[in-house]
Amino acid sequence: MPEKVVIGNAELWHGDCREVLPLLPKHDLLLTDPPYGIGRDGKPPSTSSHGGHKGYEFMGWDADAPPGWLFGLMHEKAAHLIIWGANYYPQHLRPSMGWLVWDKGQRISQSDCELAYSTMDKALRSLTLNRAAIAQDGAVHPTQKPVQVMAWCLDFAADARTVLDPFMGSGTTGVACAQLGKAFTGIERERRYFDIACRRIEQAQAQGQLLPPEPTAVAVQQSLDLP
Repeated sequence: MPEKVVIGNAELWHGDCREVLPLLPKHDLLLTDPPYGIGRDGKPPSTSSHGGHKGYEFMGWDADAPPGWLFGLMHEKAAHLIIWGANYYPQHLRPSMGWLVWDKGQRISQSDCELAYSTMDKALRSLTLNRAAIAQDGAVHPTQKPVQVMAWCLDFAADARTVLDPFMGSGTTGVACAQLGKAFTGIERERRYFDIACRRIEQAQAQGQLLPPEPTAVAVQQSLDLP
């Protein structure tokens, strides 16, 4: 049975998003990084966009992308969506020009960029941020995004006041929401990562609302407008 924990203006659910999502009201924005092919043997396949992460416990369910009907439910639960890795299942998405590109500045790597789909009627936007930013965040999840990347996504949907992440992981989206003063709802199935998310979001809220952190040793290209 799903378990709910409330921390300030964050509502965190331990459970399967397929069971929890029907219980939730509609949010302004759904921002998430769902599983999309880590590998059933616990090792990322050579074509995985996640690259060669080491030292993490890979869960079996991470091998599969969400089913098509779940994308329909996510559309029902938010006015707008931003979904990382959505290029792996375009058959489940509605047409959009509002893609986001995270350029990790690793030209020698097969995973030098990640793509996020959005439903917003905005031009393509690109961010260049070295993957070393994850180490600064203290990465504990195999697909963890830097807080700066999620804060950048929230800036893309600046009018959103309520944010939903049905694949919360270690809570990075919730940390970015705490820094920007946005109400957050997160769902995580794995107890280990749920507990980590609770601690991270509680710490972020205790620090108070902050401006998005300024990258120092990286070049940031905040927008790339196409004709």
